[in-house]
Amino acid sequence: MKRGITTFLLAVLVGTGAVVGAAFIRDMREAERRIAGRSHAVATSSGRLEYAVAGQGPVLLMIHGTGGGFDQGLTFTEAFIRQGHRVIAPSRFGYLRSDFPDDPSSERQADAFAELLDRLGIDQVPVAGGSAGALSAMQFALRHPQRCSALILVVPAANIRGADPVEMSPLQEFVVRRIAASDLLFWLGLKTRRDEMIRTLLATDPSLVQTAPLEEQQRVDRILRDILPVSMRTRGMLNDAKLAGHPARVDLARIAVPTLVISVEDDRFGTASTARDIAAAVPGARLVIYPSGGHVWVGRDADLWSEVARFVKETAPAR
Repeated sequence: MKRGITTFLLAVLVGTGAVVGAAFIRDMREAERRIAGRSHAVATSSGRLEYAVAGQGPVLLMIHGTGGGFDQGLTFTEAFIRQGHRVIAPSRFGYLRSDFPDDPSSERQADAFAELLDRLGIDQVPVAGGSAGALSAMQFALRHPQRCSALILVVPAANIRGADPVEMSPLQEFVVRRIAASDLLFWLGLKTRRDEMIRTLLATDPSLVQTAPLEEQQRVDRILRDILPVSMRTRGMLNDAKLAGHPARVDLARIAVPTLVISVEDDRFGTASTARDIAAAVPGARLVIYPSGGHVWVGRDADLWSEVARFVKETAPAR
């Protein structure tokens, strides 16, 4: 009897493992298909830099946040593209097909973006940085002001006060780092701890997502799901954590291009206070703070990109 029960339980475990394994393989193949063939790459002095282009109209350079790549940049700007704009979305160092040079600093990333514009024959663009992408966006405005017609910082995870506002326990940090390096662990998190991943990785209250319009729920799900394959983004994510934890000093008063800073009051990454600091330090900067929406601005997407579109139009160079 005991042997029969043991055999039955082992069969159940093996069967369950086979089902889970098949689902994982299926979803990973779908994630790989989703990014395949959608991007291009150029050679820069920092190595290969991947990018994608979408839309028609005036151009914007969109720099993605942690866990992203060109695909996140395009997802972030879908509403903006629908308003009649063209978006160039690079993958930063260590993300997807972009190389990871010996010096992966925000300054060097900014220089790589300038080289990308050279290859594309574009003299000047407005530059937007989302979340951790704000670091290299600010450096682009500082190091290449003649190439930057406007600077837009969306939920800027810049931590300009010299410390990361999100304090994690050693255990939390260990878990996040392991998840960021493992497709399987990340996938299991999506399947079994979705709300916790929204709360931790997207720094957003899951209840906001649950009560949001269906289109917004789908957008948030896509941002989270599209981090897979996370193994192709690990080096970039760990580099972002390093840059955020030990940020280089940025002389914000030297930013001389028109600047728009947008954040959300209940962003769990604390970017609202960072946005206020940046707007106070950058001469003439415009500040927009939404009262709710979390780090992925749930329920604010259309308003946010309409605000960006107005700002880009207002600051466009005279022809």
